[in-house]
Amino acid sequence: MNYFFVTALQAFLPVTLLCGLNWANRPAPSVRALVWVNLLALAAGTLAGVRLPGGQSVQLTLVFLQLAGLVVFLACQFSVSARVGYCWQGLLVAGAALHWSNDPNLSALTPTGVINTDLLLNLSAVVLAVALLALCAVLTAMLVKRLPAWRWPLLLALALLLLLPLCGQATLLLMKLDVLGLTKPRLSFVSNVTNSNPWLNYISALLMAALLAGFIAPLLRLRGGYRHQVEPIARRKAIARYRNARRTAATLLAALLVVVAAQLYWDLVASQPPRLSEAVPVTLGADGQVHIPLEQVRDGKLHRFVWVAEDGKAVRFLVINRYPDRLRLGVVFDACLLCGDQGYVMEGNQVVCVACGVHIFIPSIGKAGGCNPIPIDNWRNDDHELTIGKAALVAGVNYFTTVLTLQVTDPVDGSKLTNVSASHKYSYGGKMYFFASEDTYNRFRAQPAQFVPATAAGSDEAEGE
Repeated sequence: MNYFFVTALQAFLPVTLLCGLNWANRPAPSVRALVWVNLLALAAGTLAGVRLPGGQSVQLTLVFLQLAGLVVFLACQFSVSARVGYCWQGLLVAGAALHWSNDPNLSALTPTGVINTDLLLNLSAVVLAVALLALCAVLTAMLVKRLPAWRWPLLLALALLLLLPLCGQATLLLMKLDVLGLTKPRLSFVSNVTNSNPWLNYISALLMAALLAGFIAPLLRLRGGYRHQVEPIARRKAIARYRNARRTAATLLAALLVVVAAQLYWDLVASQPPRLSEAVPVTLGADGQVHIPLEQVRDGKLHRFVWVAEDGKAVRFLVINRYPDRLRLGVVFDACLLCGDQGYVMEGNQVVCVACGVHIFIPSIGKAGGCNPIPIDNWRNDDHELTIGKAALVAGVNYFTTVLTLQVTDPVDGSKLTNVSASHKYSYGGKMYFFASEDTYNRFRAQPAQFVPATAAGSDEAEGE
C-alpha cells in the first residue's frame, strides 16, 4: 500500500505544484471543470502510456514533446487566460500520468484478477495520494497569491526538476540509437538524473518549506495588524484574515510533513528486504554430527543455524516444527534451487522467501520442488535431540556463497595464512588443506601421506584446486 502512495506522489507532486502555480495569477477555476479536466487527462495519459508502442524512436519523440511542452508552459505563464490555465492543467496531468502508467509495478495493484483486499487497499492509497496532491496544489496557489514574488522562482525550480530526468532519458535514447556516442560522462549524467525518483518528493517538499519560510514575515504582519485595530468590526476582520492565513500555512506544513514522512518510511523501512535473523553457530561433535536439543526448536518458530565448512564456506540451515500439535520437524538448507541463498524469514505464522516473496506452506517444508527450501538428508531426531551428520551438511556447501576468513596452516612448510588468501587448496582424507605457494601445493599432491596423519592418509578422497 505504501508503495503506491509514494510512487503516486513521486509521479504527480512536482506537476501538481506547477498546476497550483499555473492558477496563482489567473481567475479561480470552476471546481467542476477542474475535476473533469483532471479525470480526462489522467485517463488519457494512462491509456497512452499503456497503448503507445514501446519503440525507442516513439519514446524519443515523446520525450522531446514533453521537453518542448515545459518550455512553452513557462512562456504561457505570462497569460492570465482561464482557458489557457485549463489547457495546461490537462496537459501537465496527462504527461505525469503517462510516466506513472509506465511503472511495471502497477500490475501489483492486485495479484489476482478479482476485487480483493489487496486491490482495495492499494486503490485507497492512490486515492489518498490524489487527495493530498490536490490539497498541496490549492494551498500552494493560495500562498503564492499572497507572495507573488515567489511565483517565478518556484516555476523555474519545478520546471528544472522535471527537465533534468527528461534530458537524461533523451540522452540515453540518443545513445541507444547511435546518434550520440557512448561515453562515461554521459552515462554518469543519465544515471544521476534518471534514478532520482525518491528525491522528487524531498525536493518538492523543500520547495514548499521555502514558500512557508517566505510566508512567515507576512503572517507576522497580519498578526501585528489586528492588535492595533481599535474599531471592533475591523479588528474582527483582521483576526479572521490572520487566522485564515495561519490555517493555510499550518495545513501546507502538515501536507509536506506527510510527504516527507511517507517517502522516509518507504526508503528506510518498507522498501528494505526482510532481514535474516541471527544464525546460531553449530559445530560437529566427537561423533562427526551436529547435536541440537529438541527443546530449542519445537516451538513452531523458524530457527536458523550456521555451520562453517573447512574451506570457510558458511552453510546455513533451518529447523522448524511444522505442526502445532505434534513434533514433525522440517530440516532444510536456508537456500532455494530457484532463488539462491538469500534465505527465508518468518512473518507472523508465514515463512517467506526473501528473494521472490513467495509464502511457503509450512507443512511442505522439507519436501523438494518449487521455491521450497532445499531438504537436508539423513538427519534424525529422538525424544531429546536432533542430529545431522557432517556429510549431509557438506552436501549443501555449493548452495552458499558466503566465505568466512579462517586462519589456516600450510601443511608442507608450516606457514600461516588465511583460507581466502591461499593460492591453492586441496581436499584429502575428508579435510581441506590450504597452500601458500604452487610449490608446496605440488609437493603435497605428489605425496600427501608424507604431510598428514596416517588416519587421513588411508582415505581415498582427494580433490585439488
